[in-house]
Amino acid sequence: MQRRTILKAGLGLASLPLLPRLAFAADQKPVTFWYESASPENQDNLKNLLVDPFNAAHPEELLSIDFRGSDLDKQLRVAMLSGTGPDVVFTAGPSYVAAMAQAGQLLPLDDYAKKYGWNERLLPLFLDLGRYEGKLYALAKTYETLGLFYNKTLFAKNNWKAPTTIAELEALADEMKGKGLVPFGAGNADWRPANEWHVSIAINSVAGPENVYKALTGAIQWTDPAFVAAIDKLAEWWDKGYFGENYFSLTLEQSFAQIATGQAGMAPTGTWSFTNIKPYFPDNNAEPGFVGFPSASGDPIFPLGIGSTLSVNAKSENPDGAAAVLDYMFQDDFYSKMNSVWQGEWNLPLVDLSKVKLSDKVLPLYTEAMKELSAAVGAGKYGYTTWTFLPPATDTYLVSGMEEVWLKKTSSTDFLKKLDETFKQEKDAGKVPAIPPRA
Repeated sequence: MQRRTILKAGLGLASLPLLPRLAFAADQKPVTFWYESASPENQDNLKNLLVDPFNAAHPEELLSIDFRGSDLDKQLRVAMLSGTGPDVVFTAGPSYVAAMAQAGQLLPLDDYAKKYGWNERLLPLFLDLGRYEGKLYALAKTYETLGLFYNKTLFAKNNWKAPTTIAELEALADEMKGKGLVPFGAGNADWRPANEWHVSIAINSVAGPENVYKALTGAIQWTDPAFVAAIDKLAEWWDKGYFGENYFSLTLEQSFAQIATGQAGMAPTGTWSFTNIKPYFPDNNAEPGFVGFPSASGDPIFPLGIGSTLSVNAKSENPDGAAAVLDYMFQDDFYSKMNSVWQGEWNLPLVDLSKVKLSDKVLPLYTEAMKELSAAVGAGKYGYTTWTFLPPATDTYLVSGMEEVWLKKTSSTDFLKKLDETFKQEKDAGKVPAIPPRA
């Protein structure tokens, strides 16, 4: 979740472990796990569904979680460079894994995968995304997609239908503007990389997933006319006011809340935003909707993303304990319990979900969206999110460079030229994440 949102309730709790690191018996081996931000409710969920039951089932181990908040990436980089850090390593995606594996900071997991049966239990595509130079270094904690949330109640009132093509999307956005609504409920005040959600949407929905795949594998350049058209389109949406006047001052939560209140019509965002439905939609007597993002062809686009990954520190004093924690999480029972209380963050890539039983309190819309994403992945009909498939420096530039395009400080062509140059440098340095062949 780190590349997406910072939960306000989790700030200020960054260094509070669920269990004191020194509170273990002499015959117990500590397993440390640094996590990002989590609300008090979800900290309790991690304690009740992971820490306590794992420790009960493994009396020789003592798992503890430290919540590091928005500084997790920075703290982790410093610790890993010095040869310390947590036993269980949480990263923001495959692009981080490649660099850390290259630096020898992560332990290959192939022997554990064989021991625990991960190769049979997890979807092959996500195992491939956790590999570097043929070895497995990371497991995907959650997979996700970008799409279009909307207020079904508002749509019914205005006789609107969820758009399926870019032309329909623009016509609807123009009509919303005419009624005084903000077409896209969006903001980046608390998470600047929200910019790349919109870039990911544009390059997949306008240029198309096949062209994105070609660029990622080096078959075409990022300066290809298809990408120029995509960034030009995103700039056009900005110029037409689709993102509203307060994009840079609204937080992610505030901007999403606009959909529930009817101030904005649609939210181009990811499945992690299912966590914000419960706090806002019921209180506003509104029903949420979610569809794959419209495309030029009319086929819904589901850009595939890995929200975060889990690895084992190469310098861990207890790698077996850390691997046991990973195995505990990648089970039907844990999937069922955690997704019943915390949707959008624990969509573990299990092959078989037939034994998964979610609470009847889980929004059916969430279950339907995850099924659609799973089907798209299985059929090879998925797109690519930038934070999952671009190497780190390229992705970092993309976030700031898109703002420069929006603010007329650079052109789409020059933005893509610099993006392409940065990508080539990282590709030559072996820092591009694994790109599995398309089905």
